[in-house]
Amino acid sequence: MSYNDLFIRACRKQEVERLPVWYMRQAGRYDPDYRKIKEKYTLLEICKQPDLAAEVTLQPVRKLGIDAAILYSDIMNPVASLGIDFDIVKDIGPVIHNPIRSAEDVQRLRPIDVEGDLSHVIETIRILDRELTIPLITFAGAPFTIASYLIEGRPSKSYIRTKTMMYGAPDVWFALMDKLGDMVITYLKAHIAAGAKAVQVFDSWVGSLAPRDFEKYVLPTIKRIFHELRDYTEPKIYFPGVSSGELLPSIASVGLEADVIGLDWRVPIAEGRSRLQHRYAVQGNLDPYVLTAPTEVIEAHAKLIIDEGIADPGYVFNLGHGLFPEASLDKLKSLTAFIQRYSSEAIASASDSRRPQALVKEGR
Repeated sequence: MSYNDLFIRACRKQEVERLPVWYMRQAGRYDPDYRKIKEKYTLLEICKQPDLAAEVTLQPVRKLGIDAAILYSDIMNPVASLGIDFDIVKDIGPVIHNPIRSAEDVQRLRPIDVEGDLSHVIETIRILDRELTIPLITFAGAPFTIASYLIEGRPSKSYIRTKTMMYGAPDVWFALMDKLGDMVITYLKAHIAAGAKAVQVFDSWVGSLAPRDFEKYVLPTIKRIFHELRDYTEPKIYFPGVSSGELLPSIASVGLEADVIGLDWRVPIAEGRSRLQHRYAVQGNLDPYVLTAPTEVIEAHAKLIIDEGIADPGYVFNLGHGLFPEASLDKLKSLTAFIQRYSSEAIASASDSRRPQALVKEGR
């Protein structure tokens, strides 16, 4: 079976015959087979069993016909290696038992030991590298998003403790950013060595910051991460999460050495490209909750996004955030087929319209 490199080509702004598509959280609770596995094991227990984690990663590949797989894991996995004690609690998320509140807490964080503490993640990647005929994306949580959990102790809507440290104890804040930045760099380098074909940095909650705060307190570490990964040929993706449209000009202004920027659904593709100065391929950005609509409504939304996406090279169809548990597997299958069919037709039509008229008349 031939290897499908559509996703890689799109990330590099190369020509594609149709748009690649994958979905954030495509291995998850919307799938009845996954829910059966979760009856026996927690998320962290699945992650520690490479064969099982690989199987969960492969389930949506088989069922949806997507063009990239994403490693089944969690952004909190590597922080255990730093000495953070946490659980993933149902209906809450990460709950930290030893939150970071002081300079001493930051100093106690250990350097990440990927081979010693996270060998199960590396083995999962190796299994998938052997099994897949589409690219495997692996990922890490970005320092701000991880820090928000470590400081708050659990998910937050206000980020009051996080911002209190950021504004009131900047030395502590930047020390924490440095340690988390080192963690991400080491972790993703190990992923690539094990067989990852692309890496994504998830900054799910950085949209809670004003652009000037993003530029001062977060972007230097993000810039360092991607600079350290610059020599790897594998595509590198930065997803600044929800409500992050106002941060896009800042990303472009520093020349972030990423290949792809993920957009949430609040920013049209054309506007996102403009704010990014057309420097990057883009990924996104269907509102996940459009999947609650009838099929014809879903397809109408997807069509508008596809039409914008194919206007310039370098576009990957995805959601503007992750899939939610109530999403319909059947609607995802239908959407995937529609994206592949419609984008193929639209790209072929656009290509024909650009051919010299004389060649068209001659049937060449």
